[in-house]
Amino acid sequence: MNHPVSNNNQAAGPVMLDVAGTVLDADDIARIRHALTGGVILFARNWQDRAQLVALTTAIHAAKPGVLIAVDHEGGRVQRFRTDGFTALPAMRRLGQLWDLDAQAACRAATDVGFVLAAELRACGVDLSFTPVLDLDHGESGVIGDRAFHRDPAVVTQLAKSLNHGLLLAGMANCGKHFPGHGFVKADSHVAIPVDERAVDAVVTDDAMPYRWLGLSLSGVMPAHVIYPQFDAAPAGFSKKWLSLLRDEMGFEGVIFSDDLSMEGASIAGDVVAGATAALQAGCDMVLICNRPDMADQLLGGLDPALMSLASAARVAALLPAGAAISWQALQTDPRYRSALHTIARLMPV
Repeated sequence: MNHPVSNNNQAAGPVMLDVAGTVLDADDIARIRHALTGGVILFARNWQDRAQLVALTTAIHAAKPGVLIAVDHEGGRVQRFRTDGFTALPAMRRLGQLWDLDAQAACRAATDVGFVLAAELRACGVDLSFTPVLDLDHGESGVIGDRAFHRDPAVVTQLAKSLNHGLLLAGMANCGKHFPGHGFVKADSHVAIPVDERAVDAVVTDDAMPYRWLGLSLSGVMPAHVIYPQFDAAPAGFSKKWLSLLRDEMGFEGVIFSDDLSMEGASIAGDVVAGATAALQAGCDMVLICNRPDMADQLLGGLDPALMSLASAARVAALLPAGAAISWQALQTDPRYRSALHTIARLMPV
């Protein structure tokens, strides 16, 4: 590959991509150093053990200081790192079930989960987890399912706010997903293009309410690869109407990430360059391309750098942790961490 290399002090380009394995190869490094790259997302295939993960994140940050390293690490069935000391985290539905018994205990548990989640990732050099899921548990979506806290948007909001507080105590931002709501549709946007036929008022006054209520406590949002034809023909992540509603009507001022452009739900926008262009023009700040290095190369080679505004770059840069992480060794004796582990142990199935 022969890609232009960015100034390392200007790391917040509009593309987040992945890497092939447990160590960086020459192609990985070239992509990370590309002027358009602002983030790297990790998957289970990038994990062997903690020492390897620390070496990998150190190498990524060395290749491009200021690049944002992220992961989907929610708890339950979506948790990329599960061994060598990483705590098994409950599915978010478990916190919703606890809410129905004891709301205050559920809020405390959500904060504990958020703190452990973020502290362990940050100790290994990961900057951001794409959590919390704000989708409502309509009982319809297999791909969301127990990833959702609850059916009630007010409960989702309170538990997400508590989880976000736990993340923040460990120095991590958050990213609510999947705006305006993926919980009602049955289709999985990884392999299909879901369509939610409900009236727009039903979506905005129910599924989307956590985004409005969370306000300044929400630092990132990922729209759904779902079409809501009563409002717009484009999926939410490619819809200026939806993203303008999020920005202008709901007052969201953080980062908007596209969902993965290699997913079937993104195919309606055309090839990966057309998809990324449409997402950025609609109002996304950063686009994701995962599991397809060929498409990542196409995107880096074809995307117009002018599509990322200075405002978007500043928003992405603001997601980087401001303070030093607690080391893994220090974490083991940290009283907040040890207390939170006890809370989590009580949440897990026997």
